[in-house]
Formats: sequence, structure tokens, C-alpha cells
Amino acid sequence: MSKKVTSKEVLRARRHARIRARVSGTAECPRLSVYKSNRFVSAQLIDDEACKTIVSAHGREFGGSKLSQASEVGKAIAKRATKLGITKAVFDRGGYAYAARVKTLADSAREGGLAF
Repeated sequence: MSKKVTSKEVLRARRHARIRARVSGTAECPRLSVYKSNRFVSAQLIDDEACKTIVSAHGREFGGSKLSQASEVGKAIAKRATKLGITKAVFDRGGYAYAARVKTLADSAREGGLAF
């Protein structure tokens, strides 16, 4: 009996679909979506009702190590959101484990003034 092999990307896409089934953003409380690649991390605040990205930040803007990028992206997204009067968001970890870069980004966004 052969076992079906599923790639990491497919498994992450399934986890993300489960999360997205429950998490949705509005103009008052947008969705903070996190994406990470092998080199960078990025985040967006998304209004799902209007299908628009309100604010975004990417690790390329800051450089440094992966963890320092995540911290800077979290601070930047919180600062940019606060300028627009957004203080609350719902967190979408994108199917990634809530550890290392994802956790660092979330913690620094909270320190910057975003509540989720």
C-alpha cells in the first residue's frame, strides 16, 4: 500500500485555507496577513470586504537578519496603520507556525500599537 506524498506548500495552503475560512478583515478591523519566503518577510493590512490592501511593509525595506526584518516590518505596519487611524486588526498567520519570524512580527506590531 503506497502512501500519498504531499508537499510542504500544499500542506501550508490547506492550513491557510482553514484559517481564511474563519478570519476576515473589514475597513475598521482589517486582516494582518503575513507572508514569509526564504529571504524576506512581508505583511499587509487587508480590507476583505472591499478587496483592497490598506497598508503593506516588506523586509527588503529594512535588510538585516530575518528576525530583525520581521521586527522592523511589524513596527512599520503598526506605524503606518496608526497614521490612518487603524488600531485593531485580526491576525492571519498564513498557515505558518506561530513561532520565530511570525511571532516576532506579531509582537512588534502589538508594541507599535496594533491590537489583535
